[in-house]
Amino acid sequence: MASPSHKKTANVCIGDTLLPVGQMHFTHEKGRQYSEFRYLESWVEDARGFSLSPTLRLGLAPFYASMGAGGDPRDSLPAVFQDATPDAWGRLLMERIHGAGLSEFDMLTLADDATRQGALRFTDGAGAVITGNHTPVPHLIQLDELRAMAARIEQRREMSNEDLRRLAGAGGSIGGARPKASVQDAEALWIAKFSSIGDQSPVERIEVATLHLARQCGLRTPDARLMLEATDHPVALIRRFDRRRSARIPYFSARTALGRSGAEQGSYTEIAEVIREISKTPREDLHELWARMLFTVLVTNTDDHLKNHGFLYAGDNLWRLSPLFDVNPQPERHRYLKTAIMEGEPFEASLDLALEAAEFFDLSREDAVTRASAMATTIAANWKSLMRQSGLSGAEIKTLEPAFDHEDADKARAGRAGLRRV
Repeated sequence: MASPSHKKTANVCIGDTLLPVGQMHFTHEKGRQYSEFRYLESWVEDARGFSLSPTLRLGLAPFYASMGAGGDPRDSLPAVFQDATPDAWGRLLMERIHGAGLSEFDMLTLADDATRQGALRFTDGAGAVITGNHTPVPHLIQLDELRAMAARIEQRREMSNEDLRRLAGAGGSIGGARPKASVQDAEALWIAKFSSIGDQSPVERIEVATLHLARQCGLRTPDARLMLEATDHPVALIRRFDRRRSARIPYFSARTALGRSGAEQGSYTEIAEVIREISKTPREDLHELWARMLFTVLVTNTDDHLKNHGFLYAGDNLWRLSPLFDVNPQPERHRYLKTAIMEGEPFEASLDLALEAAEFFDLSREDAVTRASAMATTIAANWKSLMRQSGLSGAEIKTLEPAFDHEDADKARAGRAGLRRV
């Protein structure tokens, strides 16, 4: 538990070899939290050196972060470090183990080092890795046991310290609010997503089917499959794309790329501008992002906020758009996005807006209309069968239908969407 007033320091490293990158000083006192980060001169001068994010440009000047007037403690860390801290589910686990009052430094460094998102690692003055958990990453065979433990946590039931630490080691460092854990299968690391006690629909079945649908539409997606699918509470397994075998791949979110804080939102066209600046293959990533935006519109994905877009390191201080993840179709009457299609425009899930924005993604209008028609046709021909394969009942598919069957989908298939009248 954090004390009323303290200062802590961590060496910031990258990857399995703990390559030294910089140093962070953190202060927590009198209700305030703030930090200072500096790259090491050796990292700046190293041919392998790169900026951890667009907002932490490589150089010797210090970077400062603080809670700010809004009082959000997460803002006491640079944004790329926030990407590596737990979200709601992980924070629940961390507080069950370590108690309330944890600082953001504690949230970052006490999360399980083996499963932390991205490639950032933290060591103390003696060079030892700072971690709050020393249990091994669980294997796939333990999935049913992990699922039961996650349910007990959600229900606020008592658990042994040993079980708490096992679950925190598996799931404490992963983003998102829903119950989940990292599991090992052979040499690959996977995220196991569990049902939640508040679910009104088979969320895990729908997510896996939608990722398969996105891949059929030509989008880059992580491998995904269902486990324990014959039960009432199946588990969605999503392969971690920030790992390549045992190697850790640096990662940051679009929120970090855009320099947003708190609940600030953004737009796809702003992400496109970042792609032009940092992508190793900008044209390919621009086309991919536009297609994902279109897919989001056509399947009524309501979870496309800035932390659900990201970038993976591709070498030479350049990055690539990460695979698509966290796609959750919802049969909502009023169809709105979490990330606007164009800066300054409404957050509508609009085919016309997507086509109007095509030029910002290096697509001609004719090409965009053709792609939209092809994608909408693929979705219409396959979504129901994929949902059935994932175990949805006829009634559940009927309930989900408005997410896929709407005016924009009809217009896209017919190739008759037009520019908005202003």
